[in-house]
Amino acid sequence: MASPDNSQFEPPLSGEASNGNPAPTIPTSNTAPDTSLPTESAMLSTENPPWNGWDVLAVVGLAVVTIFVVQLGTLIGAHYLLYPKIKLNDLAQKPVLVLISGLVFDSAVVAYLLLLVEGKYHQPFWGAIRWNWPRRVWGTVALGGATYLILAMLGSLLPMPKDTPFDKFFENRWDAYLTAIMAMTLGPLMEELFFRGFFYPVIARRWGAIWGIFLAALPFALLHMQQYGYSWGILLVIFGVGLVCGIVRAVTGSVAASFLVHAGYNGAQMLIAVSLTHGFTRMPKGFVAMIAS
Repeated sequence: MASPDNSQFEPPLSGEASNGNPAPTIPTSNTAPDTSLPTESAMLSTENPPWNGWDVLAVVGLAVVTIFVVQLGTLIGAHYLLYPKIKLNDLAQKPVLVLISGLVFDSAVVAYLLLLVEGKYHQPFWGAIRWNWPRRVWGTVALGGATYLILAMLGSLLPMPKDTPFDKFFENRWDAYLTAIMAMTLGPLMEELFFRGFFYPVIARRWGAIWGIFLAALPFALLHMQQYGYSWGILLVIFGVGLVCGIVRAVTGSVAASFLVHAGYNGAQMLIAVSLTHGFTRMPKGFVAMIAS
């Protein structure tokens, strides 16, 4: 009779039978984790862009130089070609020239990103930047509209300025329409490509998705400081927009999704503006602060 200490009574190791043949794995009592909702570690593991923080700083440095060159070049060109009797300081206040210089500047920044991703790292730009359309396009746009309504209600509790420099973009009806079109299309596209497509994944890879969302939203809000007269109430609302776009980017892994939310937010804001002003024909004082809150 074999003793209890005999090895033939020891249970075989996982995947190994006592006779040397494979044995079926005995299921354990531990259940697999629920992966239906993305965790921060899961979001973090998917962020591995080919570029790094030094590349981000290089693009920012180029952008700072470019914005001065583009603005000066636009003003000088407009002065000599279109408005020879208007001083440069006065031309700098014309909304159409500001929008044109902004479009040229944004295009230059995207060109820098394209050259960096495809030229230096030899990666397809749209794939590396995570531009993949979500399944529910209109639902994502509607999320942006809902974000505007919620943040507008919260913004109504914050101190808002009587007027801002951005009000000048709505003094003329056609300038207002051009501004609205840019705000719903190219504006959010350029901003999302940089902040959520290029900047966010570098931070998320190093410090996690939460820090990535926060640190991408912060410069996104600060970028609008001068435009809104350094009003901390409006900037706090814009920071909230950045947080929502960052959360959508982190959860979906899609810059296209954050763009749709951003465009939906701006679109809801502009549609309400058109309605309140009867097609930008009646512009009350402090209009921008009013639609922001």
